[in-house]
Amino acid sequence: MMSAPAYATEQSQDRQDARDTRQTGRQGARQEKADCRAGDDESRPECRQDKRDTKQDARDTARDQKY
Repeated sequence: MMSAPAYATEQSQDRQDARDTRQTGRQGARQEKADCRAGDDESRPECRQDKRDTKQDARDTARDQKY
C-alpha cells in the first residue's frame, strides 16, 4: 500500500496524462475537421460528426488512463 502523499502524486500524474490526452484529441479533431472541409469529400454535418467521434475517442482513452 502506498502512502497518501505518494498516491496523491501518482493520481495527479494520471490526471495530467488524461488532460494531455484530451488536449491532443481536441487538436486532432480540429485538424481532422479542417482537412475534411478542405477536401470537400464529405458534407459539413459529416465533418462535424467525424470531429465529435475523434473527441469522444480521446475522452475514452483519457478515462482509461485515469482509472
